[in-house]
Amino acid sequence: MAQGGTKRSFTGPLSGLKVVEIGSIGPGPFCAMLLADLGADVVRIDRATGAGLVGPNADFRTELLHRGRRSLAVDLKHPDGAEVVLSLVADADVLIEGFRPGVTERLGIGPDDCAQRNPRLIYGRMTGFGQDGPLAQHVGHDINYVALSGVLSLIGRHGQPPTPPLSLVGDFGGGGMLLALGVLSALYERQRSDLGQVIDASMVEGAALLATPFFGFTQSGSWNHERGTNLVDSGAPFYDAYETADGKWLSVGALEPHFYADLVALLGLPDDLPDQNDRAQWPQMKKVFADAVRGRTLAEWLDAAEGHTPCIAPVLDVDEAPSYPHHVARGTFVEVDGLVQPAPAPRFSRSAAAVDRRPPSPGEHTTEILSDWGIDPDRTDRWLRSGAVRHAPVEA
Repeated sequence: MAQGGTKRSFTGPLSGLKVVEIGSIGPGPFCAMLLADLGADVVRIDRATGAGLVGPNADFRTELLHRGRRSLAVDLKHPDGAEVVLSLVADADVLIEGFRPGVTERLGIGPDDCAQRNPRLIYGRMTGFGQDGPLAQHVGHDINYVALSGVLSLIGRHGQPPTPPLSLVGDFGGGGMLLALGVLSALYERQRSDLGQVIDASMVEGAALLATPFFGFTQSGSWNHERGTNLVDSGAPFYDAYETADGKWLSVGALEPHFYADLVALLGLPDDLPDQNDRAQWPQMKKVFADAVRGRTLAEWLDAAEGHTPCIAPVLDVDEAPSYPHHVARGTFVEVDGLVQPAPAPRFSRSAAAVDRRPPSPGEHTTEILSDWGIDPDRTDRWLRSGAVRHAPVEA
């Protein structure tokens, strides 16, 4: 099993890339996790106080967004705090931060400060509203960003309020993953210019980008503004989840006519059903579908569907998914230090990505990192004595 203090092999496609992550929550750590999963050497700058976890039962061991990297604890308000970060920046390819606009400038580690040490640095900035504009200094969370993008208005069942889509659309898809794309794009451009640049990633803009086709659908008249009445928002009877006889759930997604015909045959529905795309009949048809699915257990439906193409799948909970046969065969989930978690994705034919380090405790690798990144031992000792950095190793 991978441990927090073992040396990494860095076998992924980003092996050799050096990243400084200024510790934050949500999208920034997700971006850093993606880069670390793919082989980058990511150093997380945690607070010297050890803060930075979220929730009443927060534990660094289960903060899976922090996997795959080492932690250096720095007091960024200490007179030498900025110098610690800038010393790493001098030898880094990328820096990621998630403060409100202007904060890193006040701390002395803003884009200009870093560019003076390393003009080739890619400086990734992750915010909710962007680096400028009327809302730039406003606070918020995923639900606020997704709401402002227009996306939240689209998600929910008929007659119900908008439904928050976990933190997937703002924090992770429209935030961290988009910033990772920006980082890799800037690195590609740097091969031509030999210069770094600043990436302004906004979760509002990222969430809107994810919904690009739906902006087109609404303007073409093919999408109703009323939630839960459309093709893929739980409005269609052939695109929803239904409860089975044993209280489990079956997802159906038979959009195309030939898949729909297989689904109707599987469920044993009558031949005189309304036309598949007769939206006026969808509410009535949903009741027919629900009644049919409730007639068998989940296992019975899955067995009956073998050899057919009705586009169905069981709704697995997070405890069930890792043991599902397809996931086991593909290695979709891995176990690291006793914690089951999604494996890195996508797959690469030569430079395989891997998770080989558990989430670190804040400051667990402080002296190791400074040594590996070429910092003079005397400077490290001074920073430790002054409190600019903190070393907090975890006992095995």
